[in-house]
Amino acid sequence: MKFTEDIQSVFERDPAARNTFEIITTYSGVQAMLFYRLAHKLWCLRLKWLARFISMIARWLTGIEIHPAAKIGRRFFIDHGMGVVIGETAKIGDDCTLYHGVTLGGTTWKKGKRHPTLNNNVVIGAGAKILGPITLGDNVRVGSNSVVVKSVDKGQTVVGVPARVLKESKTQSIKFDFYAVGSGDDPTAKDISSILEHLNDIDSRLRKVSRELNLEEKKDIPVGDLESESK
Repeated sequence: MKFTEDIQSVFERDPAARNTFEIITTYSGVQAMLFYRLAHKLWCLRLKWLARFISMIARWLTGIEIHPAAKIGRRFFIDHGMGVVIGETAKIGDDCTLYHGVTLGGTTWKKGKRHPTLNNNVVIGAGAKILGPITLGDNVRVGSNSVVVKSVDKGQTVVGVPARVLKESKTQSIKFDFYAVGSGDDPTAKDISSILEHLNDIDSRLRKVSRELNLEEKKDIPVGDLESESK
C-alpha cells in the first residue's frame, strides 16, 4: 500500500520519528496524506464533491491543502507540513519531500495543466513557491523561500527569487540547507555583494580624484597666498 510506504519514508527522512503509532497520530504531513489517498480514490470514482469535502476537513485538521485531483507518487513525505498547498493539476513522482510553507501553484485561471510537475526524488525547502506548468527533473533541490517559475533540469540545485541554478550543482556536492537561504551560494546575495564592492571601488576612486584636484589647486596658488593662509 502507498500509505504504508508513506509512513516508512518518515523513518528514513526524519531522525525524530520513533514508532508508527507516533507518526500516525502526531505527524500532520502523514495525516494529510491519509486523507489525500482516500480523497483521490473518491475523485477517480467521480465522487468529486465528497472528495473535496474530505480535502477541506484535512485542511482544517492539518493545515495542509492538497487537491484530490493532484497525482502523487509513492513514499511522499511532507515534513512539519503547515501551509503546504498542492494544486489540482500538480504531479509528484516517487520519493519526493516537501517542507512547510511550500506551494505548488498555478499562474493562470484557464483550465488544463497549470500546476508544476515534480519528477522523482525532488526536495523542496521550506517556504519555496513552484509556480506554473513547469517541470522539475529527477533529484532537483530547491532552496527555501525560492520562487521557481521555469523548468529545472535533473540534478540541479536552484535558489533565490526568481530561482537560479547554482553553477556548482552539476560538478560537485553542495551543502543543501532546507530552512535557510543566506548561504554564500545564493546568487542574489552574490549580486548584492558585487554591487556593494563596486560602490566601494567608485567611492575610493572619487576620494583619490578629489585629493589630486586639491593638490592641483594648491600648486596654482601663489606662494605669498599660501603663506598668508598658513598665518
